[in-house]
Amino acid sequence: MADNYLENKYDEYLERKAAAEKARRLAWKKRMDAYRKKLAEEAEKAGKDNVTEMLPKAGKEDKPTE
Repeated sequence: MADNYLENKYDEYLERKAAAEKARRLAWKKRMDAYRKKLAEEAEKAGKDNVTEMLPKAGKEDKPTE
């Protein structure tokens, strides 16, 4: 009986863990979609065809000087 109890508790734990992971992934996807939409709207307002033009470029000018 103890084995079944522990197995059931562990199975319930795994189900809760999977549900939490799914919720976390869905929330991340929702935030990412909203960010992409916002970026596209800003690009449209700025009149730029390529959204990557709006992203900051990594280069020598972005590095802090000592």
